[in-house]
Amino acid sequence: MSRAVMSSQQKIAEKLTILNDRGVGMLTRIYNIKKQGQVWKACGDPKAKPSYLIDKNLESAVKYIVKKFPVVDTRNNSQQLSQLHKEKQEILKNLALYYFTFVDVMEFKDHVSELLNTIDACQVFFDITVNFDLTKNYLDLVVTYTTLMIMVSRIEERKAIVGLYNYAHEMLHGASDREYPRLGQMIVDYENPLKKMMEEFVPHSKSLSDALISLQMVYPRRNLSAEQWRNAQLLSLISAPSTMLNPAQSDTMPCEYLSLDAMEKWIVLGFILCHGNLNSDTAALNLWKIALQSSSCLALFRDEVFHVHKVAEDLFMNIKGYNKRIADIRECRETALSHAGPLHRERRKFLRSALKELATVLADQPGLLGPKALFVFMALSFARDEIIWLLRHADNIPRTRNSDDFIDKHIAELIYYMEELRAHVRKYGPVMQRYYVQYLSGFDAVVLNELVQNLSVCPEDESIIMSSFVNTMTSLSVKQVEDGEVFDFRGMRLDWFRLQAYTSVSKASLNLSDHKELGKMMNTITFHTKMVDSLVEMLVETSDLSIFCFYSRAFEKMFHQCLELPSQSRYSIAFPLVCTHFMSCTHELCPEERHHIGDRSLSLCNMFLDEMAKQARNLITDICTEQCTLSDQLLPKHCAKTISQAVNKKSKKQTGKKGEPEREKPGVESMRKNRLLVTNLDKLHTALSELCFSINYVPNLAVWEHTFTPREYLTSHLEIRFTKSIVGMTMYNQATQEIAKPSELLTSVKAYMTVLQSIENYVQIDITRVFNNVLLQQTQHLDSHGEPTITSLYTNWYLETLLRQVSNGHIAYFPAMKAFVNLPTESELTFNAEEYSDISEMRALSELLGPYGMKFLSESLMWHISSQVAELKKLVVENVDVLTQMRTSFDKPDQMAALFKRLTSVDSVLKRMTIIGVILSFRSLAQEALRDVLSCHIPFLVSSVEDFKDHIPRETDMKVAMNVYELSSASGLPCEIDPALVVALSSQKSENISPEEEYKIACLLMVFVAVSLPTLASNVMSQYSPAIEGHCNNIHCLAKAINQIAAALFTIHKGSIEDRLKEFLALASSSLLKIGQETDKTTTRNRESVYLLLDMIVQESPFLTMDLLESCFPYVLLRNAYHAVYKQSVTSSA
Repeated sequence: MSRAVMSSQQKIAEKLTILNDRGVGMLTRIYNIKKQGQVWKACGDPKAKPSYLIDKNLESAVKYIVKKFPVVDTRNNSQQLSQLHKEKQEILKNLALYYFTFVDVMEFKDHVSELLNTIDACQVFFDITVNFDLTKNYLDLVVTYTTLMIMVSRIEERKAIVGLYNYAHEMLHGASDREYPRLGQMIVDYENPLKKMMEEFVPHSKSLSDALISLQMVYPRRNLSAEQWRNAQLLSLISAPSTMLNPAQSDTMPCEYLSLDAMEKWIVLGFILCHGNLNSDTAALNLWKIALQSSSCLALFRDEVFHVHKVAEDLFMNIKGYNKRIADIRECRETALSHAGPLHRERRKFLRSALKELATVLADQPGLLGPKALFVFMALSFARDEIIWLLRHADNIPRTRNSDDFIDKHIAELIYYMEELRAHVRKYGPVMQRYYVQYLSGFDAVVLNELVQNLSVCPEDESIIMSSFVNTMTSLSVKQVEDGEVFDFRGMRLDWFRLQAYTSVSKASLNLSDHKELGKMMNTITFHTKMVDSLVEMLVETSDLSIFCFYSRAFEKMFHQCLELPSQSRYSIAFPLVCTHFMSCTHELCPEERHHIGDRSLSLCNMFLDEMAKQARNLITDICTEQCTLSDQLLPKHCAKTISQAVNKKSKKQTGKKGEPEREKPGVESMRKNRLLVTNLDKLHTALSELCFSINYVPNLAVWEHTFTPREYLTSHLEIRFTKSIVGMTMYNQATQEIAKPSELLTSVKAYMTVLQSIENYVQIDITRVFNNVLLQQTQHLDSHGEPTITSLYTNWYLETLLRQVSNGHIAYFPAMKAFVNLPTESELTFNAEEYSDISEMRALSELLGPYGMKFLSESLMWHISSQVAELKKLVVENVDVLTQMRTSFDKPDQMAALFKRLTSVDSVLKRMTIIGVILSFRSLAQEALRDVLSCHIPFLVSSVEDFKDHIPRETDMKVAMNVYELSSASGLPCEIDPALVVALSSQKSENISPEEEYKIACLLMVFVAVSLPTLASNVMSQYSPAIEGHCNNIHCLAKAINQIAAALFTIHKGSIEDRLKEFLALASSSLLKIGQETDKTTTRNRESVYLLLDMIVQESPFLTMDLLESCFPYVLLRNAYHAVYKQSVTSSA
């Protein structure tokens, strides 16, 4: 009966579990209080302290409370505290959460003290290798309790907060808070927490030292050098191929992956609390010295550290007879400072290769995860310990020491292989479940049953629990795994924990200390059950790196060091993956912290992925630049020198200087004399492949209920850079109006696209989507960011630079060459028009801008035409009466001559019509180029559109016809009526003028142009040149202007295009026939050249015929005109 009271009713296992969890929760709250820098971030306003802690007027009152703490006489010092009186309500409200956190700490302390006394009273047996759960939880509780009291003592405002709250409570309720006396005393007592706890732990010294000394079987074995690990071939699966399939076994399974960091904390803090054993027990002293030599500081909680040597030395200084221990501490400190850095560096180096081998073998043979699961968790635990050690010490480097030991540029590789192993465990969890379900039912259950049967004494309670273990394991089958059944062995593991507590007390009938084999077997079974139902929890336990959340600066520094080394950049994905760990460090007792940590994980993950994508983008840009340079070498313009050299060599002419080096031919860069020769392009490709491996490592990451897709970061950056590069490659200079030739830009863009296409070999991204997004935006006036595109740049350049110079008479359109050509003038142009407007350049422009861009170009051209037509209409209105009379008097030569003299602005009309003709000629070049390009890309679609256009019945409704023409025009096909011109001119309709009046102005415009044609004969530049099939002053473009303008205007005004053009022909031929009778050589110097305009107008028009021309203008005159201009051309050439 007494045994039952002493063990099962004390519920030691349950209390240890609950108090350890609550202790971590309390630590989280206290940490957040401290880390806010006097006011904690998660529990209150994160922006500022409460006003009563910083208000200068209240400063003296707060200082008084702190000085007199914990006994503050509020009645006799009303003058000093009166200022707080107004704030009492606010103080009570804002400090309640803070105050009761300290009350919770006090209650936690009470519960821990009670449990420690119970454990001492029960004389519990502790051995980490036998009753692992009991010993571990006991040591965890001691360290958590100690850490909590140290953390409380580090909060500077603890007295101010507690004292202020109590003062406000007393003012409002007339009495102190009932918890205040004890709480105040606790804060005073624990000013120096370790000193107080050393006194407090005197009665617990036996239990604590027993638990710590049991680590002598585990800790020294774990704390070995890398050389010893290497000699033992630790973690290697392939060192002994014959035993590869044998399960990894140990008598102390849970101890194999126990955190070295945790053990050192147990040993160092534990032996400070029960320091008497250091003098009496050699084993205890040896353990303590090994732990002190391993680190110069220990982690208390998160990034709060504990400089163990200094603290221990200060504590022992005041104890008599501890000079030897102080000497030991100083010796250990020197050893730690000189040897710990290199020791841990070599360990990390070994673990990098060991984890790489392990991950590679398991990736190839995942079935080995079953028998070798222990190796995986050992590897993860070892690596995690080394990373945490480095992180802690790098942030607390002693000034006198070399910092190189605390900088590891290869840390990313170690983290990466940890993540690789974690991924294998998550991916092949069912493989491990199958293996261990069979292991538990086929082996563990049988062995445990035999052990239970062989027990000499087995009380009923213990027997029932043991039988339930055997029955639970025996009932397992592989079918449960195949059916996807969810396993849960938590109850079984808790029962074993309880059983450890029952059988470890001094008066237990079944004493675990006498049956160690049972304890070791059950510890092994516990590990096996975790392999079935708690793989995720095991990963958190052995490889959680959420500590990085609290070392953000060091974390970012490591990441940038990783990116700087090309050999390490392939492991950079490890950093975003670590951000997925951050939420595991939160605790339900401090839910306010979740948002803060969640936001930090999101921002860091976003920053890492963004930087990786930027780095990849920069590498790709450098490769593209190199490839564009190589492509540029193949441009036709660079072959001139080679051709010149070949011609001179053939003719044996010696040109140039003798010392001039021979120009390298394109392709020389591909010739390698040996394999060791590495070019810049090779380095860039290597660096890119390494970084892209990282970006492509995972399709997405889940961080705090957000999903990140690394490849999308790269896609986004490539889109932005491709857009900027295309616009940049146009080399448009607004000041000098220089721009790249379309063909050269197209070559560069194709080279760029070829490089981007090759990115698909490295990363699984849809590069076609990038092309579509970027190139389609470049066909618009502005891109999605509101920036100019190549469409707007080229449209602007052709309109404002090339066509403006045509208007100024510096450039002419040569129909024979289908290009604009520079004319010899006094002021030389900075560009050669032919190099921007010939067929190849216009085709390149069409390739770049596409149908949408060419449509925008057309619309811009039409806008200019519409502005010219508007001016022409104004001139018509000025001469409306004269033109009306001339329209009906074309068969009366004398009257026509008299009326013509009354006309004003004749030259302006012809000049504006010529400008319109030039613009339309340029547009026809652009349309023809577009048609050629589309015929190559989409021949079947273009032929269908062409067939549709050619077979529109004449009687079709004009709206329907215009829709067809619009489709045809967008495909680059010429139309009888230009839809773009119709749209541009129809937008000019004036509200003040009736449709009839508009129609009349349109008719009179044609009359004006017709009667003005003869004046061209007097212009010197109006001479027709057979070589260019046109006139140097571009009047041959009038043919296109007259036909297109007439078709558009009379479509808008619903008149007969054919009748109006007949009328125009009659007036024009009549006017031109009249100059045949002129005798003045000045006015008729280029008469024949002007006659040819009539032929050009008819040839250009789909509405006029040669028969119609013959009826108005004798063909013999045209024939003679052609003969005369050709003869004149030959004479001038001679």
